[in-house]
This record gives sequence, structure tokens and C-alpha cells, in this order.
Amino acid sequence: MSTDTTEAPTALPPIKRRNAELVLILLAVVLTMTALALSGLNLNGRVPSAMWTYGLIFAAMSLAMHVALRFIAPYADPLILPCALFLNGIGVAMIWRLDAADSGEIEHAGVGMQLIWAAVGMGLAIALLFFLREPRVLQRYTYLSALIAIILIALPMIPGLGISVYGARRWIGFGPFSVQPSEFAKIALVIFLSSYLVTKRQVLSLAAKEIKVGRFKIFDLPRPRDFMPMVVGWVVAIGLLVITKDLGTSLLLFGTFLGMLYVATQRSSWVAIGLTVFLLAATLAMQIFWHFQQRVDIWFNAFDREVYDRVGGSGQLVDGQIAMAYGGMFGTGLGGGQAHNIFAADSDFILVSLAEELGLTGLMAILVVFFILVERAMRIALASKELFIKMLASGIGFVMCFQVFVVLGGITRIIPLTGMTTPFLAAGGSALMASWLMIGLLLRMSDNARRPAPQAIQDEGATQVISR
Repeated sequence: MSTDTTEAPTALPPIKRRNAELVLILLAVVLTMTALALSGLNLNGRVPSAMWTYGLIFAAMSLAMHVALRFIAPYADPLILPCALFLNGIGVAMIWRLDAADSGEIEHAGVGMQLIWAAVGMGLAIALLFFLREPRVLQRYTYLSALIAIILIALPMIPGLGISVYGARRWIGFGPFSVQPSEFAKIALVIFLSSYLVTKRQVLSLAAKEIKVGRFKIFDLPRPRDFMPMVVGWVVAIGLLVITKDLGTSLLLFGTFLGMLYVATQRSSWVAIGLTVFLLAATLAMQIFWHFQQRVDIWFNAFDREVYDRVGGSGQLVDGQIAMAYGGMFGTGLGGGQAHNIFAADSDFILVSLAEELGLTGLMAILVVFFILVERAMRIALASKELFIKMLASGIGFVMCFQVFVVLGGITRIIPLTGMTTPFLAAGGSALMASWLMIGLLLRMSDNARRPAPQAIQDEGATQVISR
């Protein structure tokens, strides 16, 4: 029986929500400028000129990013960009406050390089959105992505190019500039794992051999020829990171690897196998690498006087925990703390600086924004139809989540301190540019997932409904 066309349901295109995004971006800008103003008021009793100079520059950059989205990704998720800008803005304000306290001259304090790196990162995100219209084309470069990741991780080992800072060889130098290649390598490794796991997900999900103890099954293993290429690439990457003493990135990639493997296969046995291998590798590393032994010693014996006083000891970690304790529930207020006296207060320990001056309440608010970003990444994975996009979006979500966990776990002594930077917040160009590249990927994937089908397909669907 036919139905009158006026009563037939029609497919409604999704709402773009760019105006809602604009309101949230303006809120992020206002919070950034307010943080700069409060810092100046607490430091010398007046609103600093930085609130207008740096605040308005950051506002212009944010609005430029928003305008670009209106033209090249109009259906992108409206929460992703405001969350990233809020975190970036709070990081800029805190870095300015720490620099002002260190220099002792409020009007001469600066955060110009951080704004420059933020502008470069946003520019890279816009370029990615413009040139990468279909992220699924990245699936063609499975092993090339793995090779690029390994090369990036190995670059600091090249004599004359690599730079060793505080015992870790993570950077390469170009004149006055230094870059941490492992920040970009993690994106390449996520692309490799996404492509490989999509190709092999069926054989990895099906067991080729059962490992039993008596009559009880312990593990299911796939065929080595299906699993070994991924294991070899991952082991090489992790091994290079351990040799260069980049333990934080090693732990981050290991967690991401396990998370993506579970998403692809939905087999909890892989998680158990991975954790078992991790414990064995950690035990072996403690016997071989002295820097690993030192990190574990600091973790267990942070408050021992001997460990605290020695060079490279637990002084930084203990001072950070005391600063967080002084912050309490509501903090000392922006500009009212002493976290600037802690080594790397604007980079590895910027969460400590924020926890002291914003308290547990402010720190939890920042963590909630991070988790919103992770949730939006997982929502993109659920909404996408292509398996590769599902894996890539979830992989980026895992990277952000585990990176925050590694940093927060280190400063709170849940895990050993590894010296990683917090996405968007910490000072430094490499981490900030890599974070904005990941945001660019998420925005492109969300735009494609939310974009309405072509009109011809919608008309065909409506016709089928009418004929019924």
C-alpha cells in the first residue's frame, strides 16, 4: 500500500553546530585571558599587559581556526576544537605566570614561543584538514608508516644530530631549535597499527593454537606469520625508545598497542598476554639499564633522605607532591603558589603547577576536558563505517588518554616518573604540534562521519520508504 508523499519521513541532515562551537571557543578565550589577569593581580597587584597582548593574539588564532572549520570541515564535532583551545590557553597562561615569577619582572615576562608553536600546530591541523579529505587513504601506507616511526625514533641516536638532555637522548637539534621526533612517531605508529590490525583482525581473532594447563585453557595464540610482523615493528620501536631512555613514550605506546589490539580482536587474552610480557620485560630492564633502576628506586624510596639529596634523585618528585598538598581542594590561586621553584614546572611538571594553584577542583576540571576529548574520539570511532577510521580514531583517543595517565601517574607516584609532557599544556613545540595534528585528524574524521549522504542517496532511501 502506498503512502502520501507529504506524510513520508525524510532523512534530515545532521546539524553543523558551528555557532555552538563559536560560543565555546569564546568561553575558552575568556578563561585564558582571565587566568592571565588573575596571575598578574596575585603577582604584583595589577592586571598585566599580557592579558591583552597574548590574550588577543590567542583569540585571533582561535577564531582563525574556527573560520577555517566553517569552510573545510563544517560538520566536524563542535566540542573537539573548544576543548583543545581551552587546554592550550590554560597552558599558555600558566607558562606566562611561571616565567613572570622566575624573571621577577611581570611586564617583561613572555610566552611568545609557546604562542608561535601553537600557531604552527593550528596551521598544520588546518593544512591536514584541507589536503587529507579521506583519511582512509592512509591505510595504503601500512609498512611505510612503521618505517617512518622507527626512523623518527632512531634519529636522536645519530652522532652530531641527536642531543642528550638530562641523561635522555630524545631530541635532535637544528641550530637554536630542538625537536623531539618521538612525538610525531607515535602518530605514525598509530596509523601503522590501525592499518595492520584492520587487515589481520580476522586471523588475530581466531585462535590457531590453544595454550592449556591440564584441561584448562589459558591463552589462544594466532599463527606467528600473522602476528609477528606487528610484534617485530613494535619491539623495534619500543627497544629504540628504551635505548634512548625515553621511558615515558615507551609506556605510552605499550598501553596504546594493547588498547588497539583489544578493540580490533575483542579478546581479553591479548591484554593478559601483553601485561605478562610487560612484567617480564620490566624485570629484565631493571637488571640491564641503570636509568631504569634509578627510576624505580626513586619511585619506591622517594622520601628517603639519601635518595632525595643525591644528584638526579627524588627532590623534584617530592617537591611536586608537597606543592600539590599545599594546593589542597581549591588551590592557592593563580600566581599565589611556589611551583615555579620546582625543576621543569612549565613542562614535565605543569600539572603540579596547576594542581597547586587551582587545587584538586581545578585539576579535576582539566582532566574532565581531557576525557571529553577522549570520549569524542571514541564517539567518532563508533560513528564511522570504515574499520580503519574506527581503529585510527580509537588509537588517537588511547594516545591522549595514556599520555595524561603516564604524566599524572608519575607525579602522584602511582607509576615511576617518566618525564613526559602533558598534551597542549606543557611548554615545548614538538608535543604541541603533534597534539594539534591529532586534533586535525579527529576533526577530519568527525566531519566525514557526520556529513550527510549525497542527495541522490537520500532521495533513494525516501523512495524506498514511500513504496512500502
